[in-house]
Amino acid sequence: MNKKVYFAGSIRGGRQDEQLYRRIISHIKETDTVLTEHVGDLSLNSLEGVDNRDVRIYVQDTNWLRECDLVIAECTRPSLGVGYELAFAEKLGKPCYVFYRHSVSELSAMIKGDDYFQIHSYETFEEICGYLDEILK
Repeated sequence: MNKKVYFAGSIRGGRQDEQLYRRIISHIKETDTVLTEHVGDLSLNSLEGVDNRDVRIYVQDTNWLRECDLVIAECTRPSLGVGYELAFAEKLGKPCYVFYRHSVSELSAMIKGDDYFQIHSYETFEEICGYLDEILK
């Protein structure tokens, strides 16, 4: 089944993992549709959308959250936006899968303490791909 996946990753919170996001998105796209491919765009500026674009970003992202079948969030880099997206998705009853690299950062207690989210710690790209393959099968 071709699922519609909302992929969440840090943009304004920092773009240190943009290469990783791009690889994860490419892996998901082998079998499913990623509504938020722009998160892996290497030319995306962390200040993209400042001022007048903010409302359009909010409207588009919340529409994609309503449309998606599930949310996959890479949360190694703390991001207010990703946290908001996860809470919004939970409110909509969307399945949410949260990934983070424990060797880099600790996951927020507000995410980790909420048993709604399916949380996976990983270290390698191959490891996260294994989890994704199970989720998307």
